[in-house]
Amino acid sequence: MNTVESLGYLKGLIDGLDVKNESEAKIYKAIIAVIENIVDDIDDIYEEIDAVEEQVDEIDEALADVEEYLDDDDCDCDCDCDCDDDDCCCEYELECPACGEAIVVDECTIEEGGIECPSCGEYLEFEVSCDCEEEDEDEE
Repeated sequence: MNTVESLGYLKGLIDGLDVKNESEAKIYKAIIAVIENIVDDIDDIYEEIDAVEEQVDEIDEALADVEEYLDDDDCDCDCDCDCDDDDCCCEYELECPACGEAIVVDECTIEEGGIECPSCGEYLEFEVSCDCEEEDEDEE
């Protein structure tokens, strides 16, 4: 027997009682009214839980799509490394000269010339020189 059925049964019992005392009858009816309110509140909560479960499922599906997109093992930089590891050889840990915070940047970011420090906002410029240019100058 579920809660709604139990409530109906209880109402029937109280109605079936031949309560002579009017104050006792009021008390029983007030108790039934409170229980009815609790049952209604519980029903509302179940409806809200169902709605939240649907939203969580939608979010989970969207997150799976994002994870699939981000799990692309191809590295976009021009290095010749095998970038499918978690420790990509194209990432470098630098220290911000302004705040001393450690920052991890990839080769593509360095080639762009600079970034803002995520900790202090200081713009960090990178000078990139290719070893092959130095070799060409030595040969001349």
